[in-house]
Amino acid sequence: MELIIISSPLPVPQEAKGINELFEAGMGVFHLRKPDWSFEETAKLISNIDSKYHTQIAIHHHHYLSKEFDIRRLHFTESHRKNTDAKQIIHLKASGFILSTSAHNQEDLNLLNNFKYTFFGPVFDSISKKDYKSKVSKDFKLANHLINTKVIALGGINQSNINCVKSMSFHGVAVLGAIWENEAIERASIFERLLEACQE
Repeated sequence: MELIIISSPLPVPQEAKGINELFEAGMGVFHLRKPDWSFEETAKLISNIDSKYHTQIAIHHHHYLSKEFDIRRLHFTESHRKNTDAKQIIHLKASGFILSTSAHNQEDLNLLNNFKYTFFGPVFDSISKKDYKSKVSKDFKLANHLINTKVIALGGINQSNINCVKSMSFHGVAVLGAIWENEAIERASIFERLLEACQE
């Protein structure tokens, strides 16, 4: 399974340093999601992340930052996707951008063929959002034969339940709280254990 890390929506002390450390530990894809941040705040954080990792960053907001940095990954929130003309999405894909999105209803999963992958959840009760409760049963299994994109499990995933996600037939997991809710000194080792569990 693939492992994706999503940023904390809130500011994190020495955040760029922590993100660089996760990349150094083997992070393949990092989703930068700061919904309340300005263009300038977001640009400043990206500029403090080692430029060799910029191609591995997916931005959720201020997509035009891709012109300023070497960013080829664009994430569309569910509402942004539904309010964007399909021709624009097709054009971005044809231009070489790697597109991802989010979905919360299983019925939407077979409508996302222009996106390389979609986040789906919450699979478990969220760690970072206390009122964000699981939407799937413990015996849930993804019907991959009906879906035209990779589906990444999101919500409440940590070291204790990541193996349950494997049995649900997801293509990967996205983690937020399991990383950022812990002390900075622990994050890289937590990431390494999660990565090892994904690769087993």
